Amino acid sequence: MGDAEMEIFGVAAPYLRKPERERIAAQNKPFDAKTACYVADPKTEYVKGKIKSHDSNSVTVETEDGRVVTVKPDDIRPMNPPKFDKIEDMAMLTHLHEPAVLFNLKERYAAWMIYTYSGLFCVTVNPYKWLPVYNPEVVAGYRGKKRQEVPPHIFSISDNAYQFMLTGVTTSVMTFSQ
Repeated sequence: MGDAEMEIFGVAAPYLRKPERERIAAQNKPFDAKTACYVADPKTEYVKGKIKSHDSNSVTVETEDGRVVTVKPDDIRPMNPPKFDKIEDMAMLTHLHEPAVLFNLKERYAAWMIYTYSGLFCVTVNPYKWLPVYNPEVVAGYRGKKRQEVPPHIFSISDNAYQFMLTGVTTSVMTFSQ
């Protein structure tokens, strides 16, 4: 679903999916998979960094804020390429681990995209403010759509459940009447 199709959601569109230009820019961002990593941090759980050197017992990492830390090899986690930033379904991450999930949720929350999938589950981060993602226009945008066709939202989950329920009821009624 490109930017043009997202117009059906009206003012809610930027709260549901990042714009196409942002997705394309992320794909073209320079990224070194061998050095980009997450490292544990006592203040913020994890920070992004780049591996500067390593041996069998330790890894030296320069964090985004310019600090240089030395940790055990088991204390770093690989970073996903920028094309996965703000991904809608975290089950699609190349590297699925705690820091990758936390950073994805944090980045989506910073953009006010409060709904994210994690496989079969819809994860919601409370924005503590009203967002324009619950109006009739949004409800209509999700009606009758498969989960993969639209951005993550509780309306998608509920409409899909309703459609499955109708299908099940119809099947049961047909079976019962035969």
